[in-house]
Amino acid sequence: MPRGRRNRSSAAADPPLKDSAGKMMNTVADAAHVSGPTPAAKWAGHRLPLRRTRLWLMGTIAGLLVLFVLALVAGPQDGSDVRTTSSIGNALNLSLAGLCWIVVIRARVHRAPLVLGASAVSAFALADLYFVLALDGSAAIGFNVVSDVGYLLFYPLVISALMVLVAPQMRRSHWPVLLDGVVAVSGAAAVMVVVLVPLLAPIADRSSFDALIAGAYVVFDVSVLALLAGMLGCRGAYVGKRWPFLVAGLLLFSLTDVLYALELTDYVLGTPMDVGWALGMALVTVWLDDAATARTPPVDGASALVAPLVATAAALGVLILGTRNEVPVPAVMLAACTLALSAMPLIFRHRLLQSLARTDELTGLRNRRALHTDGPRLVQGSVSGALLLIDLDQFKHVNDGLGHDAGDQLLKQVSGRIGAVLHRTDLFARLGGDEFAVVLPGIDRDAALGTVARLRSAFDTPFLMGNASLAISASFGVSLFPLHGTELGVLLRRADIAMFRAKAEHSGFHVYGSEDHDDGAARLRRLAQFRTALSGNELVLHYQPKVDPTTSAVTGVEALVRWNHPVHGLLLPDAFLGLAEEAGLMPQLTEVVLAQAMDQLVRWRDTGTALSVAVNFSTTCIDDELPQRIEGMLAGRDLEPSSLVLEITEQMLMKDGARTAEVLHQLRAKGVRVSIDDFGSGYSSLAYLRDLPVDELKLDRAFLIHVHQDQRAASLVSSIITLAHGLGLEVVAEGVKTPEDYSVLAGQGCDVVQGYHILPPVPASELAAWLTSRRALLAAG
Repeated sequence: MPRGRRNRSSAAADPPLKDSAGKMMNTVADAAHVSGPTPAAKWAGHRLPLRRTRLWLMGTIAGLLVLFVLALVAGPQDGSDVRTTSSIGNALNLSLAGLCWIVVIRARVHRAPLVLGASAVSAFALADLYFVLALDGSAAIGFNVVSDVGYLLFYPLVISALMVLVAPQMRRSHWPVLLDGVVAVSGAAAVMVVVLVPLLAPIADRSSFDALIAGAYVVFDVSVLALLAGMLGCRGAYVGKRWPFLVAGLLLFSLTDVLYALELTDYVLGTPMDVGWALGMALVTVWLDDAATARTPPVDGASALVAPLVATAAALGVLILGTRNEVPVPAVMLAACTLALSAMPLIFRHRLLQSLARTDELTGLRNRRALHTDGPRLVQGSVSGALLLIDLDQFKHVNDGLGHDAGDQLLKQVSGRIGAVLHRTDLFARLGGDEFAVVLPGIDRDAALGTVARLRSAFDTPFLMGNASLAISASFGVSLFPLHGTELGVLLRRADIAMFRAKAEHSGFHVYGSEDHDDGAARLRRLAQFRTALSGNELVLHYQPKVDPTTSAVTGVEALVRWNHPVHGLLLPDAFLGLAEEAGLMPQLTEVVLAQAMDQLVRWRDTGTALSVAVNFSTTCIDDELPQRIEGMLAGRDLEPSSLVLEITEQMLMKDGARTAEVLHQLRAKGVRVSIDDFGSGYSSLAYLRDLPVDELKLDRAFLIHVHQDQRAASLVSSIITLAHGLGLEVVAEGVKTPEDYSVLAGQGCDVVQGYHILPPVPASELAAWLTSRRALLAAG
């Protein structure tokens, strides 16, 4: 294209336009057919059938492009037929601009970069048109400021379009990602300087303004290509699936500008050289047509490193070339800059890998590896201190009942509350699961216990889990250094023993002492002791009554197992159920509980007390022989099957629903009742209420927290009760702690309630006395 340069041919009159080959237009048409047109848009107050107009324009462009190429290749090579080629070129260029603006109107997203791109094509087309009109049939004119301004405006507009398109994608990118782009830019620029500077050296010797403008075009070409290389090298930056067309178009621009600059004194309008500009403009237009639907695809780590690796290799090649040949100083500087910058992401990635290896992914705390790396330094570098081991109570129930997403959310909240209590000098780490460790350097026993008290207070406020609140406690094991050891491993083991004591005694915390077991086989000994408890008489049952809130009558009880440990006294299930699960002893434990519960039913029956008993079952206890075993146990004691209620959780239904359903159907057929425990805490489908033989639902405790104060909670409970009654099921509310909650549940039609407001779990003898006094009280009232 003439770009307002002084014409050196006496035959030149009208300049040709930059455009592409006809096959490029077919690519545009094919891509448009794939993406599909949008509805007609309103333009200049009229509804235009944009799809038809767009297709018509592409057909016209294809025809004009063929004519333009033929006129340049087959016509006179001296530019004598320049008026014809210029006319075709102008029509072709303006058609490309019109197609770009139709793309803008049709676009639903990314309009800003499309407007800038269409403006770039339009500026180029108008500059050509102005230049042709300015010639006005004369053989040649001097330098044309207006045309050159239009030509040069193409570059900043294209750069702006790319920047606006990529900027939203890169907002969340970290600086190493952006640095990859800078490496690609500098590497590409170094190579282009090496190639172009020797070619353009003759231009530097010319002082004419035309030579300066010709050099400016080349500089702009290099800048745009380098910037594009940097964008393609940034992970997350995406300029459309047709980015090769943009690269090819800009490369054609660059090559043609270089050829023009070299032949500035001999350049003739209307010759085959003009095909390069024309084809470059068409390729840019093809890219712009696709940019309207560009999306950011996922980029894997391997492909994201290609651009910076290529740029680094290119820069290294430039420096090696400089040892044998004369290389322009700017190229050497750019190559050196590329190598220096390419090392920075490697350093960052190394540091990032180190950080990830020491960081817990979920909470962002230090992990076990970091504890074992940094902990010894704090332990051995302090005169005194403490190590705390923290374990959440009943966390397994949260995961099983509410799901692992809720468990992860709880762990994040717990880590935040604990971290708010600690000081910057304290080491806080998550060891895994629901277990945390804290190293407190430079404090004595009293200060350590004060920290434990503050940490326990942090658990007083329930944790918010969506619309529900969850009351969670934690057990703390404390070991002191150097009193209990000077090695981190020893302190951790002794803090673990102390934490087990805290759980077993329900004291909340325990400081390791000489009376505690202090060896690595403590867990094995506890397991051996539990096996002895199963075969002996150490396992006992406590019972919590279930009351009809309307009549105040006791309808049944729930059996809750306790371990009467010969050393530690009465232990609650939290202290041994996990051990039983891990050792595969839950079936034997459940067998013992069933036998004791049924024996107690017989004793109550013999004294004239008719009650039902509910027994909790775990997944490992459900097998194909269970219905026959239970039937035999009931028949051997002459008990009615309806006197036994099996409580299962929603989690059991999700893990092995088909097998569990078959076993429950058999039990139900024999008259045993089935209850869904912790209802509403899982994510299973409500379809099981229709398909399974269920008799009652036990509301999860989370629904009952402040039910008398929270209208939304009350409405939710009321809806569940209505749903259950509609399916012919009874509703049991456990964990009722206040008379206000009791009244609300009674008013909503809840069938059965249980909880500390009525009576906590007690031995059978205490329950018998309570039943006698309650009957007397009800009879008197």
